[in-house]
Amino acid sequence: MSAPDLDPEQLDRYSRHIIMDDVGPEGQANLLDARVLVVGAGGLGSPVLQYLAAAGVGTIGVADHDVVERSNLQRQVVHGDADVGRPKVDSAAEFVGELNPDVTVETHETAVSPETVADLVDGYDFVVDASDNFPTRFLLNDYCTLAGVPFSHGAIYRFEGQVTTFTGEGPCYRCLFPEAPPEGAVPDCATTGVLGVLPGTVGAIQATETVKHVVGVGESLDGRMVVYDAAEMTFEEVTVRPNPDCPICGDDPIESVRDVEYAESCAVGD
Repeated sequence: MSAPDLDPEQLDRYSRHIIMDDVGPEGQANLLDARVLVVGAGGLGSPVLQYLAAAGVGTIGVADHDVVERSNLQRQVVHGDADVGRPKVDSAAEFVGELNPDVTVETHETAVSPETVADLVDGYDFVVDASDNFPTRFLLNDYCTLAGVPFSHGAIYRFEGQVTTFTGEGPCYRCLFPEAPPEGAVPDCATTGVLGVLPGTVGAIQATETVKHVVGVGESLDGRMVVYDAAEMTFEEVTVRPNPDCPICGDDPIESVRDVEYAESCAVGD
């Protein structure tokens, strides 16, 4: 879509983008042409979907195999009480459609696995990892890195969150975390709880990284991880360096995610 293709309603809707020198009509046209996959329509996925839809990302894929539960509503803000029991992808798609009719939503009511990841990711320009488990995080990292698809990673726990971006120009998630921690070492939200507003902050950063990448503006978090402590209201930046021995992005990477068993440690075998 070229800049003149923006119709009067779009010129009005996206006027605060268009008047920015760093975005302009060309940047907005890029957003309308973009295809972004959001994996997870829960705590992190909710603010990501809200802001990507509002920004005018033209095609948003939503992948999630869960249904809405009442305990989700404290933080998963694209779902409402009437959505309890519905597939999350359906209520998320409905929310996006009501927010911005410019956006086409592609729903994928399926779990991410070595058998489904290619069909899910291929054809998208950028992936947002808004998942809540280590097997999915490692699988998305491995597939996106091997396929050359940039992605944003986010995670939350109680009062703390972390977020980074991997573009393929620097390290990958396994450079920072070679393997998943032992089962039970990191309790999930259902066990320890999570501050309801926390994913709003982390997800908004992930959405920001996505929009910046599509528009081609600013510096990404590639090679850096931001760690946010909501209780202390602090942000810490951690440098992430490439590991030449990384089995995914190093000097001798594996050929396929099918070479990895995504259970327990998610380790890459010799």
